[in-house]
Amino acid sequence: MYKAVFFDLDGTLLNTLDDLADSCNHVLAAKGYQTYPVEQYQKFVGNGAAVLMTRIHPAGTSQNELDDSLAKFTAYYSAHKDIKTTPYPGIPELLKKLRSAGIHLCVLSNKPHEISVQIVRQYFGENTFDIIMGKSPDYPIKPDPTSCFYLMKKLGLEKNDVLYVGDSNVDMQTAKNAGLTKCGVCWGFRSEAELTAEGADYLAHTSDDIYNLATGGVL
Repeated sequence: MYKAVFFDLDGTLLNTLDDLADSCNHVLAAKGYQTYPVEQYQKFVGNGAAVLMTRIHPAGTSQNELDDSLAKFTAYYSAHKDIKTTPYPGIPELLKKLRSAGIHLCVLSNKPHEISVQIVRQYFGENTFDIIMGKSPDYPIKPDPTSCFYLMKKLGLEKNDVLYVGDSNVDMQTAKNAGLTKCGVCWGFRSEAELTAEGADYLAHTSDDIYNLATGGVL
């Protein structure tokens, strides 16, 4: 049985893809750039908003232009982050069961910290997670493991106490860099093949799979 589960946010706990895509396309359209179908954003997201801006703009776009788009995206997404976003099936119930089992829960996201805290509390309540960590100037973004080490130190955990759950190569790399057990979810933004290629120790096809794994059961 694990003492804690560290969750990625986008593509793992919440399906945020439509709101992210709509916000990006709003910025692109206002500037006269090409917009993209929602499905294409599955490959664009995952490394933070600054990288996202680089991926959706034409090659050679100036840094000043990218910074302007980032500011506009952040403002628009902050005001429209909950239009189409929804928890994945079984996730609210999973979190309640894990809490009841005495397991610490944390969120670790490359989404800006303030937005991460707001959206997690909006969909899952004030007291579901012990710690919510989004992107901030204090810690490098995933897959750098520094934020994982901070969470472990804060909660008094060792590496083998923690199950890391995410939906992308970035998450599997983060867990690997931190020396944590890696569980990839198959309902998120990236493919099962990507998770396997990045060395996922386990693959979860339902929320019950995560509960069984976290509490010492077998997938």
